Amino acid sequence: MSEAAGSGPAPGRPSGAAGARPARTPRPPAPSGLVIVDKPAGLTSHGVVARVRRLAGTRRVGHAGTLDPMATGVLVVGVEKATRLLGHLALTEKEYTATIRLGQSTVTDDAEGEVTAAAPATGVAREAVDAGVAALTGPILQVPSKVSAIKVGGVRSYTRVREGEEFELAARPVTVHSFTVHALREPADVPGVLDLDVTVVCSSGTYIRALARDLGAGLGAGGHLTALRRTRVGPYALPAARTLEQLEESFAVQPIEEAAAAAFPRWDVDVDQARLLGNGVRIAAPALGEGPHAAFGPDGRLLALVEEKSGQARIVAGFAS
Repeated sequence: MSEAAGSGPAPGRPSGAAGARPARTPRPPAPSGLVIVDKPAGLTSHGVVARVRRLAGTRRVGHAGTLDPMATGVLVVGVEKATRLLGHLALTEKEYTATIRLGQSTVTDDAEGEVTAAAPATGVAREAVDAGVAALTGPILQVPSKVSAIKVGGVRSYTRVREGEEFELAARPVTVHSFTVHALREPADVPGVLDLDVTVVCSSGTYIRALARDLGAGLGAGGHLTALRRTRVGPYALPAARTLEQLEESFAVQPIEEAAAAAFPRWDVDVDQARLLGNGVRIAAPALGEGPHAAFGPDGRLLALVEEKSGQARIVAGFAS
């Protein structure tokens, strides 16, 4: 085919610039920051991440601290560079409100599982409840719920339960900073059970379902969780959280600098220190204290999370690039 023949307009298509498809406007890069989501019941944490990915226009989204589908409340979601903060945020203190039902045990230790045993609980005295709660407060060894994402020999615990396998999970050290019972109720629709409205402040890795199970077991009645709402993760509490519907209407992130300054102690460095940290070089550090610190340059930019080791700042997460 000659050049002239090949350059003619295709049938039915106008020639020239008028027939060309308009160039797509490149999507601006998603801003790096945190989104504090008020997770609804019935949705997995991964489902929330999928929604935020669509709203932010990026695949680089993650969350800190999984909530079960039944649970609601604060889920901290990171976008772009802020995903590097999440592993450190997941280690912070958490606060929950919950309802524990005494008198029934379930396979999942919550209301989503089949009832496996029942014993009358309406005769349990408040003094016995308080003693049981006191025994589960402070540093304790807790056996996680079997229907959980913990891996045993490389296989998720819930998968082993689903396949009917018999196994035991090892106890783990956790800290229950406070475990407060606000009310005891006898629901009219379920005879023989006693519902406790509680607030728990605890370390990362604590299973509130397991607290319900162990409290019920200690009282000889069995127990499980019927409601759970996370009200705080570190410095991020419910008043700062937004529902998915609100995010659909107006999506925005908390800038990464604000997020880091709220969650970690701040360390301001000079120009030379900022250049070295930006290149991943360890620098001399004052006695910063325990845990990660957020290092900021003179321009207010977040450079890294660092930990002080033997007088040097070790970078645990970098943000300069």
